[in-house]
Amino acid sequence: MDLTAYTVTNNACATAGGARFTGDIGVDHSKQILASATAFIWSIFQQTDPADRKNVHSVDLFIDVMDGVAYADNNEIHVSSNYIGNYTGDLEREFSGVLYREMTHIWQWDGQGDRWDRGYDVTARFLDYCNDLRNGFVAELDNKMRTGYSAQYFVDLLGKTVDELWTNYKAKYGT
Repeated sequence: MDLTAYTVTNNACATAGGARFTGDIGVDHSKQILASATAFIWSIFQQTDPADRKNVHSVDLFIDVMDGVAYADNNEIHVSSNYIGNYTGDLEREFSGVLYREMTHIWQWDGQGDRWDRGYDVTARFLDYCNDLRNGFVAELDNKMRTGYSAQYFVDLLGKTVDELWTNYKAKYGT
């Protein structure tokens, strides 16, 4: 049984995409899609026992004015009103697909603990942490990597090895 609470907030009501969301999809239908996506993902992940699932009590969906299509972070899904407003195909089908994809990120175990360079959300969060230590770190690291990668870049930019930074990151966020 799904006891997850779903909230939907349209922060882009004044935009064409926000208005299209309200008219063509709506809050109630979005909550139905989120619940259906949850059931589907639990089925695919073979998580029939609640003890096997991530401890997620609520998922918040936001329609925002932003670039891109959508992203998931901290049990929140953000969908671009620009994307909704400019989409020319079957919007309901597309929107459902976007929510299923983002809900997968909410429910999948992300193994926050193997390595900093594990990829996708783990690496992104770790690099964001490094950027908080030194504003512009990500841009400077990217610039250094024009000709290749070296772990020494972390020492050059932050004064610590990548392993030291990873240990500090994990300690700070308890993961």
